[in-house]
Amino acid sequence: MSFTNEQLERYSRHIILKEIGLKGQKKLANGSVLIIGAGGLGSPAAMYLAAAGVGKIGIADDDTVELSNLQRQIIHTTDDLGRQRAESAAETIRAINPDVEATTYTKRVTSRNILDIIKDYDFVIDGTDNFPAKFLINDACVMADKAFSHAGILRFCGQLMTVIPHESPCYRCLDEEPPEKAVPTCREAGVVGAVAGVIGTLQALEAIKYITGTGELLTDKMLVFDGLTMSFRKAEFSKRRSDCGICSENPTIRRLADYKIPVCDITDR
Repeated sequence: MSFTNEQLERYSRHIILKEIGLKGQKKLANGSVLIIGAGGLGSPAAMYLAAAGVGKIGIADDDTVELSNLQRQIIHTTDDLGRQRAESAAETIRAINPDVEATTYTKRVTSRNILDIIKDYDFVIDGTDNFPAKFLINDACVMADKAFSHAGILRFCGQLMTVIPHESPCYRCLDEEPPEKAVPTCREAGVVGAVAGVIGTLQALEAIKYITGTGELLTDKMLVFDGLTMSFRKAEFSKRRSDCGICSENPTIRRLADYKIPVCDITDR
């Protein structure tokens, strides 16, 4: 493919980087990323991927924009209240960069449809806020051999890691099953909006590095961020678990499942 003069100017700050260059920018233009969750993490990820010129961005989210979302979900505005979050996000993506194809999925992502949704994408970003969704995304991506970025945020903290199925540890290599006891989400415990921006932006960077084949990905390690102390640390993992239920040589999980979300009562905390 060849770029127009306008596109060369738009992506000039990428093209002059030896790690990306014209070849890498063409990879981005031919690349595709699915973002599951157009919320605090998905918002900055989608905006930076659009600005970077990723050719196709999918947004999967079945929720609508609420007033409480706007403190951190920067892809939406006050005028978007009540709209489907996926549609609102896609509109912003197109406004940022008309080169990008924005595709929306407004039905809830479940064990029944996730494999069909992720099959057309090179990389998946997990922007969800609950453990059942994260385990579902992990299992589906491993089954489909799709690289993905896991992340989570709460209060002033965030974490992320990248999984290359059957090469690096997956999410189940860290936690075998979803927690049986309720764990608070941002809705219950709160989160600083800027923390979502930090972690979601890093997820976008991981996707860009994966597509262009440059740099060192957050595989075999989890990056942990503490906004109160402004510190980053890496928790490294030696290898994949030989008994992992999904990514081992002899997986015991053969079928995707939808886990239930334990109810969290913050009055007990």
